[in-house]
Amino acid sequence: MTEATPSCSQFQHHHAAHCESGVASALLTNAGMPISEAMAFGLSSALTFAHLPYPRVNGFPLTSYRLPPGMVIGRLCRRLGVRMRRERFRNADAGMRALDEYLDAGRPVGLQTSVYWLPYFPPDMRFHFNAHNLVVFGREGDDYLISDPVFEEVQHCPAADLRRARSVKGLFAPRNLIYYPRTIRKDPDWTRMIRASLRASCNMMLRTPVPLIGVRGIHRLARKLRKLPGRQDPRWARMYVAQIIRMQEEIGTGGGGFRFMYAAFLEEAAERLGGHEALLEAADSITRAGDGWRDFAAAGALLVQDRSGVDYPDLADRLEHCAELESEAFTLLDRSFR
Repeated sequence: MTEATPSCSQFQHHHAAHCESGVASALLTNAGMPISEAMAFGLSSALTFAHLPYPRVNGFPLTSYRLPPGMVIGRLCRRLGVRMRRERFRNADAGMRALDEYLDAGRPVGLQTSVYWLPYFPPDMRFHFNAHNLVVFGREGDDYLISDPVFEEVQHCPAADLRRARSVKGLFAPRNLIYYPRTIRKDPDWTRMIRASLRASCNMMLRTPVPLIGVRGIHRLARKLRKLPGRQDPRWARMYVAQIIRMQEEIGTGGGGFRFMYAAFLEEAAERLGGHEALLEAADSITRAGDGWRDFAAAGALLVQDRSGVDYPDLADRLEHCAELESEAFTLLDRSFR
């Protein structure tokens, strides 16, 4: 283990697909352990599917396409052997003072925030999601320099707004969290880590005992969609589908986006393992599954708008297609890396 060597002056902002994996990649790369966002996401075994009755989101079941917030960074660091320093503060002023102290020492840090109170987000993109991750790496006057992975350029955020975004209450409340890597490994065993992450993902997608999660969860949701028209009020049924699509396309990276990122991880893993054919074949299936999820979202949007040409059995068929492709990919990986 060696001490991390972070530097505000050397920090480089990169646009990423997802906030948590993007921040993990940025902080570790700046600290002396170069790692792509796709590799960070894949090594954390974050890809999944879940359609859960609780907690409710706007009165509807929660649909998720990756592990809960915080688990990407947590699992990644455990797998890499990175020690991440995490500090929370009961008092918002204390949290801001600690942030200033780290910046004065030249250390960029990760923060957990609420999207709703970040003023650089366009108004139509703001919603009360309290687990948005970003990196702060400097100040200009009263503004903080923000490396937000979902934006192409560095953002400026006034101190008062950042303070509020860090101290909000509710589900996934940030509690003024600050985190940064303290120690890293200079020569990690990539083969061992990749194999371990693949086995964990296969277990998650193929063998979870809960039928709400993984490939079984996708099939279960498809069956539920087939029954919606005869069991529910038409307006409620359309709102049910709308919430699934909103969780897929507006919160996080979307069902398709996470699949594309995982496929990129499989391709990079294949290079590190000497061109492993099973990884490339699985990457192709996962990419096609990502395309399928996007088709599902587009068709679902037409149904929600009550347009002709799309019905609930059609949506269910699209979900079944995604489930079959993901089952095919993870079954292949399971046979190859068990």
